Amino acid sequence: MIVELDAIKTELLSYEAPLKEVRDSLDLTNKEERVKELEREMQEPNFWDKPEVANEKTRMLKSLKDDIEICNRLTASVSDILDLIEMANEENDESLVEDIKSEFATFKDDFEKIRISTLLSEEYDRNNAILRLNAGAGGTESCDWASMLYRMYTRWAERKGFSVEVLDLLDGDEAGIKSVSFQVNGENAYGYLKGEKGVHRLVRISPFNAQGKRQTSFVSLDVMPELSDDVELDINPEDLKIDTYRSSGAGGQHINKTSSAVRITHIPTGVVVACQNERSQFQNKDKAMQMLKAKLVMLKKEAHAEKLSDIRGEVKEIAWGNQIRSYVLQPYTMVKDLRTGEETANAAAVLDGNLDKMITAYLKWKSLGGQPVDVTDAE
Repeated sequence: MIVELDAIKTELLSYEAPLKEVRDSLDLTNKEERVKELEREMQEPNFWDKPEVANEKTRMLKSLKDDIEICNRLTASVSDILDLIEMANEENDESLVEDIKSEFATFKDDFEKIRISTLLSEEYDRNNAILRLNAGAGGTESCDWASMLYRMYTRWAERKGFSVEVLDLLDGDEAGIKSVSFQVNGENAYGYLKGEKGVHRLVRISPFNAQGKRQTSFVSLDVMPELSDDVELDINPEDLKIDTYRSSGAGGQHINKTSSAVRITHIPTGVVVACQNERSQFQNKDKAMQMLKAKLVMLKKEAHAEKLSDIRGEVKEIAWGNQIRSYVLQPYTMVKDLRTGEETANAAAVLDGNLDKMITAYLKWKSLGGQPVDVTDAE
């Protein structure tokens, strides 16, 4: 028992320096001041006059409080666990060992969560995220795969307490979704989801094939941050092709009654964005322009490494060889990220929105320079 508790104590003490680094990087003093400021604003009688702004500030307040609470809890946990270890050793009480192990496991989980949040320090990481799924090679199979991925990301968002807003949706001819654009609203949504951008591959026994053959399907995911209106970007109106059409998915009482949906093509880059969720054509155009601006800003950020002509629209073909992650459901189950090497046999959990391990692995990998990992693709 003593040897086991000494090992836990040694490992626990090794967290002291990293915990201090986390507290310093989170700048808790400023967070506490910001909490007081937001709480004062919430007491104002006109706070809810602008619900969208109020909801955003409410989410921000919760996120700030969560960071402060978890850091304080971690610091207290170190002291509590050390006290329990001392008590167990003094009284030779083996019944405390399991409690100590449980407390230490909780401490490590909490520490990992807060440490990951410190990796979200890039310019747009704190923003909401706009995602677009496009079915690729595989026909009806890929449309069904796109609907599975859409459910996966909405379930992940629900687990995080984030909200999801559908911006544009095109149903598949027989089943599933050809394409869908949706916005995930929540603190650090873009920071968490930016690494999901790329081609996702599914291998399974086809539910649409009577012969029960294995089928491979591909879907691409693009991820952009929602940008505030004050982000400046000159867009020449002559470079835009603007089409209106009747909405075809969820989005309000005007669906299929008026040509309120808007599609904008940026001719120089080939970027296409669309919105059908708002009630009026003008609102849909404004949202589509916001999406276009976000896409062009991201392309501009990448332009230092690649010529714009090399990254117009979706760079890679949505097909074999370009995937970032493989999901295998038959003859065995596995989800493997081909950049980080992270994998799990519990594919059902991942498809139900349990993405945190994959996301965490990507953020760690990126923070270390994002060097390719020598992994064998899941077959």
